[in-house]
Amino acid sequence: MNSVILSTAYWPNLHYFYYLLNSENVVIENYEHYQKQSFRNRTQILTSNGVHDLTVPVIKKHDKEIINTIEISYAEPWQLKHWRAISNAYRNSPYFEFFEDEIKSIYDYKPQLLLQYNLHQLNVLFKILRVSKTIQLTALFEKEVSGLLDLRNSIHPKIDFRQDIITKKILETPYYQTFEDKFPFQPNLSILDLLFNKGLQTLDYLRFT
Repeated sequence: MNSVILSTAYWPNLHYFYYLLNSENVVIENYEHYQKQSFRNRTQILTSNGVHDLTVPVIKKHDKEIINTIEISYAEPWQLKHWRAISNAYRNSPYFEFFEDEIKSIYDYKPQLLLQYNLHQLNVLFKILRVSKTIQLTALFEKEVSGLLDLRNSIHPKIDFRQDIITKKILETPYYQTFEDKFPFQPNLSILDLLFNKGLQTLDYLRFT
């Protein structure tokens, strides 16, 4: 798989991460208009009460604001709440203790911009998974791009990941989940769900086939 362009994402889901890992060249959109109710500032984890959304609060100054100017709001202690939710959800998972410190450190990091925060997460994940990957940012916004698989608007909470025939079979393949005794398999959650439950086998699960 050659090149892909993606939106930024907060703890990307497995659909997103598949393309991130298996593309030789990865470009993240730096100049699109921010979209509310998207994965740009939202992720989904599996808790004892079922699938739960974690959303990063942002400061919206005006309509059609460029993604690289979107600021994070720290008016409420959302980082503490997110970490508690993640810790409660995955503390009993097989690999939580192996990656706890690296993931927790992200909740001590307080950059001004959402894009900066999300990129930092990716770098931490690459380090954990021992993946060498260079991320490029767009220098301008282009509605249509050439030479790139454009997934900027395809990985979205309102779009069923099963519409993607390339990844459908992989992402529907069950793996152990911490609360599988309470819930049927929940596909395409945050990369954290796979990481804490599969460890470095995350790469095998998302391998290109």
